[in-house]
Amino acid sequence: MNADDVTALIAEVTETERELVLPRFSHDDAWRLGCLLVELATERDLPVTVDVRKGTQQVFHAAREGTTPDNDSWVDRKVRVVYRFGASSYLVGLRAVAAGRDFNDLHRLPLQEYAAHGGAFPVRVDGVGVVGVATVSGLAQGDDHALVVEALRTFARTAA
Repeated sequence: MNADDVTALIAEVTETERELVLPRFSHDDAWRLGCLLVELATERDLPVTVDVRKGTQQVFHAAREGTTPDNDSWVDRKVRVVYRFGASSYLVGLRAVAAGRDFNDLHRLPLQEYAAHGGAFPVRVDGVGVVGVATVSGLAQGDDHALVVEALRTFARTAA
């Protein structure tokens, strides 16, 4: 991917994050969002792990056939990136690529604890900020990110 592609993708992901803000986010909402993600993955026969958190509490977690315990580790590492930087794991990783740097080296963060790869997306509530994280692990990072965005867009339409 060339520098112009990375810059365009950063702008697109930034705009998506600005756009996807919910009016509220309860434990029941976290459960519904998780179920929606699993439903989309099941329809497409995707081998993914799905995780939804409200605050630091894991409210929903499901692993589809074809995943491994390693996906759980990826989920945790991506979630840490969202909480630390207040942005999607994909956006944070793209910013490191744009800077021509390895994310973990750039921020001096251990690889075993932080992964700036697509798939973890901040759940934002209007007037509050980041209140949770929705995460997918198991596909290429752009596909993980796209699945979470698709589910959040669908969920936002029903939550309005």
